[in-house]
Amino acid sequence: MIRVLLVDDQPLIRSGFRALLDLEDDIEVIAEAADGNEGLELARQHLPDIALIDIQMPVADGIEATRRIAADPALAGVHVVILTNYGMDEYVFNALRAGAAGFLVKDIQPEDFLHAVRVAARGDALLAPSITRRLINRYVSQPLDTGTTAGLKELTAREREAVVLVARGLSNDEIADHMVISPLTAKTHINRAMTKLHARDRAQLVVLAYESGLVSPRTT
Repeated sequence: MIRVLLVDDQPLIRSGFRALLDLEDDIEVIAEAADGNEGLELARQHLPDIALIDIQMPVADGIEATRRIAADPALAGVHVVILTNYGMDEYVFNALRAGAAGFLVKDIQPEDFLHAVRVAARGDALLAPSITRRLINRYVSQPLDTGTTAGLKELTAREREAVVLVARGLSNDEIADHMVISPLTAKTHINRAMTKLHARDRAQLVVLAYESGLVSPRTT
């Protein structure tokens, strides 16, 4: 069962998402919150698999809520998906940098929304390569921190190759085929790279791959 926390300051939006999710046998909405602070507290109480968080809210917005969830070791299993009305913008990019697994536009088709929830619950990033390129091209402006820079130097050649393939949108099975290794070995390379780069999940790994220059937005 996929356990979902809804965080949005608009009751009508929350009700609509809940009604859609409650129709699914494998998804359960376990709590609702109207701002980021309340969302954080409910995340700590219920430990959801997915936190669907609106990016613009009073008290604490989606970026701050994402940052605080990502910084809490007790919430390491919570995958944050940002909800936005506007599509790609600087807020979305900052949310991804803060630790979000991806983002969804609120006018998404119901079947695509449900698919995205299931994808995020598996731990995969909701980031199409084309969207990532456009985000990185437009919004990368801050230098990498020293911890990330040091982590890049620690990556083995195979780990670097795996990170590049993740950034290009390949699944673990596709990475394994490309590198002629087992899916388990591919997953190991990715997990080790995430540890060395201090990436919370695949989405952050993708962002770091572009920011660091391992992958070029213009050529991928």
